Amino acid sequence: MPAANFSNHELYLFVRDARSSLTPNHTQEITLIVAACYVVAIGILWHVPYLSVIIYPFKLLTVGLHEMSHAVTGVLTCAHIHSIELDPDEGGATRMSGGIPWITLPAGYLGSSFIGAALIACGFDTNASKVASLVLAGFFLLTLWWARKEWLTWLLILGMSGLIILFWFVEGGVALRFFILFIGVMSDLYVLWDIIDDTIERKVNGSDASAFAKICGCCPSQVWGVIWLIEAICLFAAGIIIGLVAFKESSTQQESDATHFLPVPGEPNPNAAIGFWPASLFSLAASAATSAFLLL
Repeated sequence: MPAANFSNHELYLFVRDARSSLTPNHTQEITLIVAACYVVAIGILWHVPYLSVIIYPFKLLTVGLHEMSHAVTGVLTCAHIHSIELDPDEGGATRMSGGIPWITLPAGYLGSSFIGAALIACGFDTNASKVASLVLAGFFLLTLWWARKEWLTWLLILGMSGLIILFWFVEGGVALRFFILFIGVMSDLYVLWDIIDDTIERKVNGSDASAFAKICGCCPSQVWGVIWLIEAICLFAAGIIIGLVAFKESSTQQESDATHFLPVPGEPNPNAAIGFWPASLFSLAASAATSAFLLL
């Protein structure tokens, strides 16, 4: 009886293609190493007194992404958003009326986890990071609109916008790629630690999980915390997997592609139709937000 040949079997081909897609190339290996270093650095800075001030602005940014996720989901469920507030003690609140609470309440953790995962995936590619930074600019505008009387939010967003513009100019956007990666890792880690701290290790009556448990009535807040934690971990992993599968270009190829898509001033731009100064978009956004603020 002839030996079976599995080399052309559909399952074998699927496994082979999956293994090839998930195997990182040299550029992706560097990205994974940098992401791992971010995890270690954030973990150390988070728990060491005095050093934690280094990542304080990024903690506030992740809180802002959390609150913005509540607000955007509220708008999608026909809620009226009254305001977004950020607290200097790393807290936040989104005040809304109407909407669907059993959708808007988990949206804070799950929405910011999704944003973090998307930023991690984009952190594998320079052009994808440019697109991600433009999407963040839109998020910043929405947050400024809903938090237009909060000075802390203005300082935070103006500072982050300045960093994005600065890093866009470094090495043709390579620094921007690693900055977007950092924000993604920071956002997802913050979600994981906040869920563990507020809902699993200790019960905080004012937490999203406690409010959600009161609405559902079937499970305590710790159970919902565990469920959200598992979902957040899955999103974290999904961001890495998508980055590995979707962005296989080498650093050299990414550098070449970056000169064709939203290049920095002074770089050769073979395709001028899509080449414009990135700072102009953020300047326009800041001007529009400032004008709206002054009119209110």
